[in-house]
Order: sequence, then C-alpha cells, then structure tokens
Amino acid sequence: MAPVLDFPINVGLIDDVQELKKARKTKIPNRFVRDVAERPAVATTQSPLSTSIPVIDLSKLMKGNKEDFHFEIMKLSASCDEWGFFQVINHGIDLDLLKKIEKVAMEFFMLPVEEKQKYPMAPGTVQGYGQAFVFSEDQKLDWCNMFALGLVPHSIRNPKLWPTNPPMFSDTVETYSREIRKLCKDLLRFIALSLGLRGNVFEDMFGESVQAMRMNYYPACPRPDLVLGLSPHSDGSALTVLQQGKGSTVGLQILKNNTWVPIQPVTNALVINIGDTIEVLTNGRYKSSEHRAVTHKENDRLSIVTFYAPSYEIEIGPMPEMVDENNHSKYRRYNHGEYSRHYVTNKLQDRPEALRVVQEPINACWSICLLGRRVYSPTPPKSAES
Repeated sequence: MAPVLDFPINVGLIDDVQELKKARKTKIPNRFVRDVAERPAVATTQSPLSTSIPVIDLSKLMKGNKEDFHFEIMKLSASCDEWGFFQVINHGIDLDLLKKIEKVAMEFFMLPVEEKQKYPMAPGTVQGYGQAFVFSEDQKLDWCNMFALGLVPHSIRNPKLWPTNPPMFSDTVETYSREIRKLCKDLLRFIALSLGLRGNVFEDMFGESVQAMRMNYYPACPRPDLVLGLSPHSDGSALTVLQQGKGSTVGLQILKNNTWVPIQPVTNALVINIGDTIEVLTNGRYKSSEHRAVTHKENDRLSIVTFYAPSYEIEIGPMPEMVDENNHSKYRRYNHGEYSRHYVTNKLQDRPEALRVVQEPINACWSICLLGRRVYSPTPPKSAES
C-alpha cells in the first residue's frame, strides 16, 4: 500500500500526453526530453534477438503428455533463468475477455480529459489516472498516460477511483482480474516445479496475494528518439502479466547483454516476467530483468499490466532449497510490506538510507518499489548502498 505522507510533494506541471498529441505540437516539452545517454535508438532493422523470446504453451503443461510436459517445463526454466521473460500461449483465458478489457481501457482513455481527471493519481500515490512515480518538479516524465487500480485484497482498493464510465468498466476489470489471478497461480506452480520444488510452495508461502492493475496508453510522439514511454525498471512483484493491445506497435524492450531487445508480440499471447520477489526467493537463479517501453512516431499503443505479489504480511528471503555451500545467500530477509512502504517513503523524501534489500546489488542502482515497480536511477546517490 502507498504510504501516508506527512510532507508536501511539488511535482510541477504534468502535461497530459494525449492532449499534447491533440494539439499537434512538434516541439516536445523539456520535461519529456531525455538526457542523451537515456534516449532510445531508433531501430532500422529488427533485432536478431527479438525472435528469441521464449514462448511457453501452457496447455502442454496443464494437460500435455509426459514428453510434452518435460520439454515445456525445461523451456520454462531456461526462460526464467536466461531472460526473466516469456510469452505464454494457450493460457486458457477467453479471447473475448481479452478484447473486452482492451475495449473498456480504450474507452476510458478516449474520454475527455476533464472526465478522466475525476480519478486523479495524487502526488506520492500509485492509484488513479495520470503519471505514477513522479516525485519532483525536476523529474523527467514518461510519454504515457496511466490508470492504475489496486485489486486484491479489498483493503488496498480506493473505490473513489473506480470509474462509472465506461459502464462495463468495473465488471470487466473484476472478471479479468480473477482470470489473471488464476493464471498467475498456475504459472507459479509450474515455475516451482521447474525448480524441483513442490508445486504449491509459492501459494502456501504468499498468503493472500496482492494484485494490482495498470493500464498504459502511449500516444504517438513526433520525436520518439527523444522520449521514453516508460523508464527502465524491474518489477517488485512475483509475476507481472502484460497484455499488449491488439495491433499495437512494438514498444516493450528488455535489457539483454547490455542491448535493448524489442519484444515482438505473438498473437493472443500474454507476456510474463519474473519480478524481484521471485529473484530473491530463488537466490538469484531466476532473473528479474530490467525493461522499458518506447514510443512510435505514427501509432498509439495500449498495454494492460497486472502485478501479482505476496501478502504484505509475509517475510521474503532466499528459500532454503536455493542456498547451499556453493550458493550462499545473496539477499537478506525482509518484510514485503515494509519493503513496499519504506522504499516509497524514502524515495519521496530523497533519503539515501533507504531500505537495502540485497546484500549484493541486483543492479548498479538504487531503487524504489511502487505498485510492483523497482525504478533505476542512472546516477545513484553516493551514500546509497545499492
């Protein structure tokens, strides 16, 4: 849950990027223009790695023969180990439901800006409409409009932020979130089996899992070479499920061997990535990879992201099965709720003594965890340990 803040946050003027597009301005406001080192390269050819993102057929894990199951579970293990990402097909979610959630998301983003602003994402919070993860008036902004909601448990929900327009929004989100929750439980069961663990080990450990959703709308940008749709980050969740809007341009990129690799969407597939929680629990065996989103000069893009994480009440640390004399513990134990709340508070107050989650940094950065997100700072404070 987002912390209750007892200090003011001045985020300055945050332009609505859809309104900027409507105004047909060719000059990008300075707050969106990235420093040279952060700017995305405009690809002229498809990356040879982009077709190498593993695709997992869930039906072969759920009801395949022994040979199919073994092949798919080995592929899943390699995906989590080498990429931290995979796409899943035959996932069992009704394709009509995928269309419906995209439809209500698009209908919401197409509302007049005054209507959307009835559900504001207040500074320092991570639910509502606007831009998340903004903490100061000097911060660079993403070329993206977001609408985020806490889903489960009900205690993390803010009912005032659930729109009545589009009319079917709430019902569709409820149905969709139940199906995604079931998918996450199935995937975690097979991820456990791929590690040689009991299939229900994560479900038993997680308690009442936390689930949140974020809808992202990336309008076309006249200078996609100057902006980022979403800043580089990894996810603090256990699993993240990404649905890329049908017909959307390629926008998601993964950092692989110091190269940003575009993820080519597979028809009717969902993109799954391992979050920090699974990286810690597996003592670094399965990777929580850094990723970002880029924009397109002519086409808009929609994505729908679900974060699935343990209860805020549980303690996280490397599982005993993942630690031995050859693989010492790389991470200290921590309370998951404190991890989430403390990182938010420390980042907002710009305190360098923010909670350190790892004994050996996952990456050369300092980070925060907001709605399942660990954000990378290109120039970490000197006194920050990670």
